[in-house]
Amino acid sequence: MAELLSVRLTPRGGRDAIEGWALDSEHRPYLKVRVASPPVDGAANAALIAFLAKTLKIPRSAVTLASGEAARIKRLELEGVDAADLARAFGPRP
Repeated sequence: MAELLSVRLTPRGGRDAIEGWALDSEHRPYLKVRVASPPVDGAANAALIAFLAKTLKIPRSAVTLASGEAARIKRLELEGVDAADLARAFGPRP
């Protein structure tokens, strides 16, 4: 079973980093992430997938971009990860 994760991505953020959790206007949690890569030819999305896979210690193939390829808010499917794994890696969701 895959865990769904909403991410607000900031490309050209100077470094790859997790900035913590936030809530959208409908009070749904999302993770704020910055990557150094520019948003050109999918480079920022690829950097996001690689960074999350490394942080969660899962293979890159276990991270799938479900929606938001060209949007700032993205939904990712994470195979082999549960809510407890996300809380350990990124802190508890708000």
